[in-house]
Amino acid sequence: MSTLTYTPVEDILKIHATARQAFESGKTKSLEFRKEQIAQLAYLIKDNADKLRAALKADLGRPYPETDLLDFGPAFGQIKHAYDNVEKWNKPQSMEFSLNWFPMRPKKIPQPKGVALIIAPFNLPVFLLFGPLTSAIAAGNAAVLKPSEQTPVTSQLLAELLPQYLDPELYHFVNGGVPETTRLLELQWDHILYTGNGRVARIVAAAAAKHLTPLTLELGGKNPVVVDPKMDVKLAAKRILWGRFSNSGQICVCPEYVLVPAHFQDTLVEAMKEAYQSFFPEGPENSDSFARIVSEAHATRIKRLLDNTKGTVVLGGQTDVAKRYIAPTVVRDVTGEDPLMSEEIFGPVLAVIPVKDVDEAISFIRARDHPLAVYVFSHDKKFQQKVFENTKSGAAVVNETVINAGVPALPVGGIGPSGTGYYSGKHAFEQFSHYRTSLNNPSWVDTLIFGFRYPPFKPSYQKYTAALFGNLPPRPGKKSSAAKS
Repeated sequence: MSTLTYTPVEDILKIHATARQAFESGKTKSLEFRKEQIAQLAYLIKDNADKLRAALKADLGRPYPETDLLDFGPAFGQIKHAYDNVEKWNKPQSMEFSLNWFPMRPKKIPQPKGVALIIAPFNLPVFLLFGPLTSAIAAGNAAVLKPSEQTPVTSQLLAELLPQYLDPELYHFVNGGVPETTRLLELQWDHILYTGNGRVARIVAAAAAKHLTPLTLELGGKNPVVVDPKMDVKLAAKRILWGRFSNSGQICVCPEYVLVPAHFQDTLVEAMKEAYQSFFPEGPENSDSFARIVSEAHATRIKRLLDNTKGTVVLGGQTDVAKRYIAPTVVRDVTGEDPLMSEEIFGPVLAVIPVKDVDEAISFIRARDHPLAVYVFSHDKKFQQKVFENTKSGAAVVNETVINAGVPALPVGGIGPSGTGYYSGKHAFEQFSHYRTSLNNPSWVDTLIFGFRYPPFKPSYQKYTAALFGNLPPRPGKKSSAAKS
């Protein structure tokens, strides 16, 4: 196993200054330069795919097909989407036509904020580093990347590869733990994007507030699944378990618990048993299709939650902390007060919670923090609509789990405790951009209408202001087409 070389704390200020100086040189103003750097990211992954697969296998025990699907695929999708749209995204945008204002040609112009700090978690290091970095580059920023120290082999490899492919003055890696991250957060950045948990997010947000630094947070949460008993139960079981057990449950949009009518719980559990057997015919511990937990500490935490549950384990339940192994597990008859519901599990343990009906399921979700995703398995559009219209979440997904985060044009982000802002595609480009407004007012406009603004003011000024800004909308309760006061 590779040893992760930490960046000396005393070098971090120099790295920050180098990135700042490189940004201020103006080299990122060229859209062709940005596209070249974005393309290089793709070839960094492609050229070193075998090394990266092996690194992620060492760090997470992750099967190669999962790395291709969950890390490489979404990263390639984001890169291609940004590469194809750099010119379009960076075009000045004219405002909605207005007869009074069009001579001034009002517009907004996207400009890079400057130097961004991107802090990524351990679970999908390629996608969650290079996805946001792609958007930052498309917007014309420099960036410093802080990967997780919990994936030492992958973080070391990426740190070695990045300067071979990208401009080494504009784009930097800082490896390390708490001291290195603390030093990074002491510095002033033009934008910070953090992906991780709410506890650390509060530390990041407090540090950003000292400099009034804009912030994007992607924080996960406990994502519910609501099952309609009229749904194809075998399909639901297969997709729910796939979403929960992929990457050993270490994905921010994984389903955490299932809300199912009590009378249908047995049927759903039986379908899950069938799907489970098809996934792991030789058992999950011996399967080459099941990942491991990132560390013994995380495995110990998940084991404690599992040991203390009052629910009934119907699938899995085995643990081996020394091997970072938590079996893919389903626990039925879980209640809202169960230890499994006390925090985000971030592991391959799925809680099944019986409820009376969809109304109780909605109340259950509403009583908790807004999640990154609400999943509904139903063919009934009214059922889907009822759940989505009465809950809040970053995403509202029907008859599927997890893969919504890989769609290049869709924004990925939470709401409230599950995050703020977006870390993918054009929406992340906008996070890393400042929209500078512009207009150019010709002199003849004063003769036509705007001359009234100059002293001494004349009684006729109201005629001009009314013409300039237009009438008010109709007064509520009146049928007149426009209100004059």
